[in-house]
Amino acid sequence: MTLAVTGGIGSGKSLVCSMFRDRGIPVYDSDSRTKGLYDSVPGLAEEISRAVGQDVISADGRLDRSRLSSVVFSDPDRLKALEAVVHPYVRQDFLQWRDSFSGTDPGFVIIESAIILEKPLFRDLADMTLLVDAPLQLRISRAAARDHTDDSHIKDRMRSQKLLNDISEGKTGAGTDYVIINDGSVADLELKVDKIYDDILKK
Repeated sequence: MTLAVTGGIGSGKSLVCSMFRDRGIPVYDSDSRTKGLYDSVPGLAEEISRAVGQDVISADGRLDRSRLSSVVFSDPDRLKALEAVVHPYVRQDFLQWRDSFSGTDPGFVIIESAIILEKPLFRDLADMTLLVDAPLQLRISRAAARDHTDDSHIKDRMRSQKLLNDISEGKTGAGTDYVIINDGSVADLELKVDKIYDDILKK
């Protein structure tokens, strides 16, 4: 079985995933794996450059991630073009990663992704979904402290996560199998993770 773990900036989803990892559950970190694909898939940098209509290849022939970010950050059309190229590679990479556990018994595996609730291409990969959430202002404060920046910069980054922000503000339901509200101590969070871990293993 595959559990998708999602959550907005500052929610603590990566911390929750690390807790599952400590319990022996393999975790596919979509962000880091995607960055790895940028450098390992032959011709991907060129394909991305064509899709976004800008040269985003550095002098060493690798994808210039900083330039790519600046190109797509405020341009939804270019972001969609980027996703149309990259997401199929990420999906295939995840399937190969998941298949590598065939014949073993980890209990279940996790895909960590901030966008899985919004992207049908990924949503069907998961048997269950866990949302890690917290009040919006708490998420902003956590992320600002973690990244050593101010609230306004975090809010700018959050604009791309409208659905997750709407959930945090109670404007829409989560539509997930499990929800963890991460608004307490690390010990409290461990207890919440244990409860879900035990419930999934029973299934």
